[in-house]
This record gives sequence, structure tokens and C-alpha cells, in this order.
Amino acid sequence: MKSTRRDFLTTAATAAGAAAASNLAGAENHEHGHEHSHQVVPSDMALRVKSLESLLVEKGLVERAALDALIDTYEHKVGPRNGARVVARAWFDPAYKELLLTDADKAIAELGYGGTQGEHMVVVENTPAVHNMVVCTLCSCYPWPVLGLPPVWYKSAPYRSRSVIDPRGVLREFGLELPEDVEVRVWDSTAEVRYLVLPQRPAGTETLNEDALAALVTRDSMIGVTKVPDVPQGGTA
Repeated sequence: MKSTRRDFLTTAATAAGAAAASNLAGAENHEHGHEHSHQVVPSDMALRVKSLESLLVEKGLVERAALDALIDTYEHKVGPRNGARVVARAWFDPAYKELLLTDADKAIAELGYGGTQGEHMVVVENTPAVHNMVVCTLCSCYPWPVLGLPPVWYKSAPYRSRSVIDPRGVLREFGLELPEDVEVRVWDSTAEVRYLVLPQRPAGTETLNEDALAALVTRDSMIGVTKVPDVPQGGTA
């Protein structure tokens, strides 16, 4: 499973290197020797990724060390858990929530997050009367520092078009059925502004600390295609 995730991240980083071949680089994906006896045959996609990576390195378009650095960044320094910490802090601290909704860039930076693809953030709050969801109708603009790499479905043409035309239908496909009296607002991320949904705090979490709250938050709830489920009475995060 770890290898599959790493192959996916290598694919994304290698594509970025090809797009900016004059100044981007990458690194070899090292395998652990103790796993060799249990290693499965790589998939066709994994073999293609490795071949493309090797070709780019050979041509001098990608450096191995930089690719490893990119992979490490998106494995350990950015991703949905960053966004989950932002959401949890907003649920836990009313003053931080107010700042997040009025100056998202400043609030997110207070937790140490920001940078490329995360500039000019806007946070929209879900309430009992309003449900927000995010799309990029033009391409795949996405707040990488707090959500990591965009999921495949977020970049797909059907999601990008149908989220605007039939948002309730799209939400139903994600298993979310909203009452008719709940307004659905669709926000279109662009290169100039990127959106993050602040989900409703679920019931049953009144006694949870900030770390426990963060563990409940999912990537999809911060895009707005799902909700954070309620915690049963007596349950734990």
C-alpha cells in the first residue's frame, strides 16, 4: 500500500518536472531492501512512471534529489491533515474561527501553513441552513498547503461541470442527501482565489480536545462533498 501511494506521488511530481523542465528536478524512488522478498510485480502504471522518471533524469530535465524532496513535502509537510488542524482549531477556538472567516491567509499562516497554491485563501462556513462545496470549473485549482494533492475526481470533467449544473445530484453520489430547505452554494476556485470549506462541528464532540477533533475531519468534508459524521454518545474520536 505504501508503494502504491508513493508511485502516485512520484507521478504527480514527475509531471510537474516535465512541465517546467528548465528548472525542476527529481529523485530516484528508493525501495527498501528488506521488502524485496515480498515485493509484488509492479503495475503497468508503476512501470510507466519509473520509465518516464528514468528518461527525464537521463535527459537532465529532472534531478533525483529534488524529486525526493518534492515527494517528502507532499507526504509529510502538506496534505489534508493540515486542513484538519485548521478546522479543529476553528471549532475549538471561537476567536480563531472569526479570524479564519475574515482573513483566512493570516489564520492559516498562524498554524504554519501557506505557500504555492495556497495564496489568497477564502474559508466558507457550513451551517444548518447553508452547505458549501468547492469546484474548479476551469482546471484543477486547489489549496495544496492545506489539502495536499487534488483527488482525481476533483479534476475530472464530470465533477467540474455537474457541480455547477446539478450540485445536489453530485452530493448524492458522494452519499450526502441534504434537506430541500438547505441552500447549496458552489464556489469556483481559480488561480486568484482558492476556497476551503469549514464543515459543521458534529454533534457529540463537545468534550473532545483539538487533536481528537482534527482526527474526525476528512479531506472531502473540506471540499464540501461530505459532512463530518456525528459522534455517538459515549463514543471517541
